[in-house]
Amino acid sequence: MKIIMQYGVGLEGVDINAATEQKIKVARIPGSTTGNAIACAEMAIYLTLGVLRKQILILGFGAIGMEIAKRLRPFGVKILATKRNWSSNTVSCDLDGLVDKKSGPEDMYELAREADIVITCMTLNNESVGIVDHKFLSALKKGSYLINIARGRLLDYTAVFNHLESGHLGGLGIDVAWTEPFDPEDPILKFPNVIITPHVAGITEYSYRTMAKVYTCFFAMHKVTSHLPIMYLLL
Repeated sequence: MKIIMQYGVGLEGVDINAATEQKIKVARIPGSTTGNAIACAEMAIYLTLGVLRKQILILGFGAIGMEIAKRLRPFGVKILATKRNWSSNTVSCDLDGLVDKKSGPEDMYELAREADIVITCMTLNNESVGIVDHKFLSALKKGSYLINIARGRLLDYTAVFNHLESGHLGGLGIDVAWTEPFDPEDPILKFPNVIITPHVAGITEYSYRTMAKVYTCFFAMHKVTSHLPIMYLLL
């Protein structure tokens, strides 16, 4: 085996260290160029429409977050957003008038107090696992809604369950779960205000055709110019 190439964005299912030890290269296809980010943004909008209010907090203002903001702006909502570094942006986007209040992750609790809806679009890493925890959910207004189209483990399961049970969390819309496939008998699905879809936000004919073209071009180029290094796309 020479390379493991993820048909999409997430690499959490690949043992990077083991692959490196075996001199197997690992690559992925960024969602900002394939239509994946756009499709995920549209799924977030569909999940949001049923619970739309006035102020929305986007946790992680990357490619998907920006596509969400573009689609929410016509609804007249106030958009709050967090991003680790606002000065660097790999996706071309005019932020003027798109975000009403920006901050880093360290200020997300303050923004949470203002939000009617929270949408998580953050990358899953050691720092972000369980970032939507008891402290964060407690900072939300009573009756606020939570949407997750990024990675299931960004949410602390117990904290989310308890806040749904107490009524503090008004509803939950998720396209990703803590384990996948998710147990259809899981107690969290018993709440009438929980909507779940089976991790299909980024799956469209357009995004899959675009990724297939990337694959075709990549391997065609690699066969012709085998001396070129394979991009190690982890960020």
